[in-house]
Amino acid sequence: MKPNFSLLSKLLILQYLSALCLSQDFDFFYFVQQWPGAYCDTKQSCCYPKTGKPAADFGIHGLWPNYNDGSWPSNCDPDSVFDKSQISELMSSMNEKWPSLSCPSSNGFRFWSHEWEKHGTCAESELDQREYFETALKLKEKVNLLQILKDADIEPDDGFYSLENISDAIKKGTGFTPGIECNKDSAHNSQLYQVYLCVDTSGSNLIECPILPRSRCGSNIQFPKF
Repeated sequence: MKPNFSLLSKLLILQYLSALCLSQDFDFFYFVQQWPGAYCDTKQSCCYPKTGKPAADFGIHGLWPNYNDGSWPSNCDPDSVFDKSQISELMSSMNEKWPSLSCPSSNGFRFWSHEWEKHGTCAESELDQREYFETALKLKEKVNLLQILKDADIEPDDGFYSLENISDAIKKGTGFTPGIECNKDSAHNSQLYQVYLCVDTSGSNLIECPILPRSRCGSNIQFPKF
């Protein structure tokens, strides 16, 4: 019986690509926070988590490894699955600062599993699973976006504010230029949705972004109530 060299070569290639992905470094993290009022104020709407309506505050969306050219790695280690026991001591903070608003209503595990398996596994050279979530929570404590904006008289009151003023306020409050992402409500108003800040590969220090995501925002954007 002749050996199946085609199958063997395919397996070797897959093994090589898997090892290559695991060994790839990344250049920085995007630390992304989202405004729940904008998430919910769309045709898609939202569902509050089983723990109840989150506080009217920016919530963590994720901590995403990125490359300086704007590309990013994803799903780097299929063997590293989300293990909720790794974050058992962080659950109170996770529910408060990293709530899921997707439908149907959930306990957050599906959201956090997605973030770990798509993004966190690509940072395993720096952070294990517990450290990954703990690092994001610490960054949230360090960067209080809502207070920074309120200090600049920018409030979630359904009012419209200039994109430039929002960006300038965050830069003044953090020392670094943010990326601003908008979405649109059912009336097609451009609204403040997500804020991107860049972090070094240790996850400890904010840095100037090597590249910012496209904002797709108008010059004046709404800051919706929640």
